[in-house]
Amino acid sequence: MATAELIIFTIVTLFAVSSLTASAETSFVVARKKASVLKVKSGAERVSVSIDIYNHGSLAIYDVSLADDSWSADIFEFVAGNTSNSWEKLDAGSHVSHAFELESKEKTSYYSAPAVITYRIPTKSKLQVAYSTPIPALETLAEKAVAHKLDLKLLAKYGSHVSLVLIVALFVRIISSPSSKSSATNAKKRH
Repeated sequence: MATAELIIFTIVTLFAVSSLTASAETSFVVARKKASVLKVKSGAERVSVSIDIYNHGSLAIYDVSLADDSWSADIFEFVAGNTSNSWEKLDAGSHVSHAFELESKEKTSYYSAPAVITYRIPTKSKLQVAYSTPIPALETLAEKAVAHKLDLKLLAKYGSHVSLVLIVALFVRIISSPSSKSSATNAKKRH
């Protein structure tokens, strides 16, 4: 999960850096959205969402607005914060973060869309739009699979017996199967 987010973030950042070298006097936004599921009590889980917005350009950006309206009210209840925020100015090379928490109401596999960031650049009159990285599917209220562990007591008690049976079976297999060399020699003698 986290590896896929890291790869996407790296690709977006490399693309942004290459764009920066093509145009020295510009601004662009890279946004990273992260979510994690935390079990708070039996039958309840909280989803903690954070969005980091980076201004990787050489100019300050203004009227920065964040909206993340992809969280269904049928599935999630807001616990802390809200899904939108705004900042008056974001200087070149700086970043801001926004976080909020939701509580899951039902068991589901939920896909959240990227957050939308709008901002103004002093050199352009048109409102600019950027999108955050998407997040992988969130499994809420899912039964976590318990990994089967090898019981060391059973291994200590019966491990030597199992090894002995395997060695005897291998020995019987080797003895009972004719070797390929002796089969080829017998075939030549018959002709």
